Amino acid sequence: MNTVQRPMITDILTLAQLLSPSFPVGAFAYSHGLETAVNDRLIYDATTLQGWLLDLLDFGGAQSDATFLNAAYNSDDPDIDTTARSFAASAERLMEIDLQGAAFCDTVSAIWGHEIGQLCYPVAVGRTAKILNLDPELTTAMYLQAFIGNLTTAAMRLLPLGQVAGQKIQTMLKPRIAEIAAKSIGGTLEDLHSSAWMSDITAMRHETQYSRIFRS
Repeated sequence: MNTVQRPMITDILTLAQLLSPSFPVGAFAYSHGLETAVNDRLIYDATTLQGWLLDLLDFGGAQSDATFLNAAYNSDDPDIDTTARSFAASAERLMEIDLQGAAFCDTVSAIWGHEIGQLCYPVAVGRTAKILNLDPELTTAMYLQAFIGNLTTAAMRLLPLGQVAGQKIQTMLKPRIAEIAAKSIGGTLEDLHSSAWMSDITAMRHETQYSRIFRS
C-alpha cells in the first residue's frame, strides 16, 4: 500500500527544484573556503574531506545556515537577515550568501510570483519554504544535502577524488544531516553557534590566494 501522501510528493519535487544545481543561484562557483583547505593540504583525500564536511555540519557554516533557515521560517523579523550577513566570517563568505540569495529571490519571484525582497541565501530559502507551505524539517534536510553535495562536487574538481568516492561521502553524512534537520525545527537566533575556526580562516585566506578556481 502506498503510504506517501501526494502533497508530500509535491513538496519534495518543489524542494528538489529549489535546491537543484540547475536552479540559477550559481552555487557551483563557490567553495566555502574549501579550495584553500585543499591548497594547504588540510584536505587531501576522501577521509579528510568527510571530516571537514562533518565539522561544517556540526560546528560551521552548514549548522548556522540550518539555524538561519528555520529562524526565517518561523519569523519575518528583518534582524534574521541582518544577523546572517554579520555572521559571515569573511568578505567572500558574505558575497557568497548575498549573491546566491539575490539570485534565489529573483527566481522565486519570476516563477511563483512571491516578492520576498533581497535576502541572503539561507534566510531566503527559509522564508520561501514558509510561503510555499513546505515542511521545515524536509526543507532543512534537503538544503543541507545540497550544501554538502555542492562542496563534494567542488572537491572532486580540486582533488583526485572519483565520483563514487564523492557519493560514498554524501551517503555517510546523510544520517547526520537528518539529525540536524530534526533538531533545527523551531530554531531561533538564540540557537545560533559556530566554532569551525579553520573553515573561517581558510575562507579569509582564500580571498588573497594567487591562483584559484572558485569565488569563495
